[in-house]
Amino acid sequence: MTLTIVPATGELLELWRGVHNVVIPSAPLTSEEVAERATRNDLTVAYVDGVLVGNATVRAPQDGAVTVIVRILAEHRRHGHGGEYLHTLLHQPRAARAERIDTVVLAANGDGYAFALRHGFVETDRYEVEGAAFIDLTWQDRGP
Repeated sequence: MTLTIVPATGELLELWRGVHNVVIPSAPLTSEEVAERATRNDLTVAYVDGVLVGNATVRAPQDGAVTVIVRILAEHRRHGHGGEYLHTLLHQPRAARAERIDTVVLAANGDGYAFALRHGFVETDRYEVEGAAFIDLTWQDRGP
């Protein structure tokens, strides 16, 4: 099974939005909000053997940090897709010489939180936005 990562542009933005809204139902995005995000972030979708398994956001560097967020649909979790997706995307902040690599997880998404911890992230903050609780985490580089 090969993970294929494709930039979310054009019609693929709606697929990206669909994954986002399923994984983060308490903070759904409109098509207009996704189109705006696409102007300042790298949005991608991931497939395994032609089946959509998730999406990701790589936010532009801000204050020395690049934020990488991987979302895998529940039925495709625990197959290694999220880890492969994350580690493929980590080249962007490394190439940008980011001082820090962050991620954010919906607090209600226990799978996402456990995934982040397993992959070297440590919690730095918890907060609410419009009634939805989120957790910020920072990646602790474990070497090559």
